[in-house]
Amino acid sequence: MNFDLSLYKDKKVFVTGHTGFKGSWLCKILANAGADVTGYSLNPSTTPSLFEIANISQDIHSVIGDIRDYKALKAAFDEAQPEIVLHLAAQPIVRDSYRNPAYTYETNVMGTVNILECVRTTDCVKSFLNVTTDKVYLNKEWSWGYRENEELDGYDPYSNSKSCSELVTHSYKNSFFNDGHVAISTARAGNVIGGGDFANDRIIPDCIRAAIKHEDIIVRNPFSTRPYQHVLEPLYAYLMIAAMQYQDNKYAGYYNVGPDDQDCFQTGVLVDLFVNKWGEGIKWINRYDGGPHEANFLKLDCSKLKSFFGWRPHWNLDTALEMVVEWSKCWIEGGDIRSCMDSEIEAFLHSKER
Repeated sequence: MNFDLSLYKDKKVFVTGHTGFKGSWLCKILANAGADVTGYSLNPSTTPSLFEIANISQDIHSVIGDIRDYKALKAAFDEAQPEIVLHLAAQPIVRDSYRNPAYTYETNVMGTVNILECVRTTDCVKSFLNVTTDKVYLNKEWSWGYRENEELDGYDPYSNSKSCSELVTHSYKNSFFNDGHVAISTARAGNVIGGGDFANDRIIPDCIRAAIKHEDIIVRNPFSTRPYQHVLEPLYAYLMIAAMQYQDNKYAGYYNVGPDDQDCFQTGVLVDLFVNKWGEGIKWINRYDGGPHEANFLKLDCSKLKSFFGWRPHWNLDTALEMVVEWSKCWIEGGDIRSCMDSEIEAFLHSKER
């Protein structure tokens, strides 16, 4: 399938979580495509943040608000009158969910209820996509990838709240949008990496922080296997799903979005690749810290996305890490981040699917 981002030209798009890492990249892609974007989110959760470094606010209408505040969200939504809604707002860190489970559930579950209430009570929306995670599944630590029909039952508060977010979406779809007047989908993506991620307790940001300080990289779980992919991979898939179901409701559904099996690496191998790309003699050390439970082995089966849309990943992990290092060194050296993002987006769009 030849999906073209020009489908978004002049479309009114509402993005929750636009100040985050993925949200900032998504808004840049949409703005470049000529979309009329309204973002609704809290202020960036990190300092520095990609949203501020890349001055994303100049590309969109940015509304600062809490997804838990239905009244404020509804006011922004009604003003925007969106045709397409992309729901990314979340508390996304597993370890933070152990520290503050109630906030995690309020944000990830009731936030989903609130945005779907906005969709339900207006007539403008034709396409809604809820972005969840590969961690929504009951993880049995088996060696094959999870399919979309597997049981949803995440272990920790973050993963479980995203399982709940999926179920909320399924219920709203069945209860209020069963006639197809709004196309409803969810997308379950794996671990993403890319320039501009400054979050705590994520391996690539940890690597970059250590590299900048010329310190050893501390890896707390080097033998865990994750489906790593560049951030542009799932974002392109989200935009593809939302646009295609906007045109034809038959594309609405629940989709895994992840890399091919050869890019499901142990974290230690990922760090080895990063160290080689970065240079400067940096190294890493294994320091398991006995922290709260996190999955050791997790892969996705993306056959459905490939079958329905003819989708394939564009970049392998080696290329993805080259882009991460390129962006990071551009930022460290005071380069033009917006131009760097534009060039990476263009390189991605013009690369052949593998």
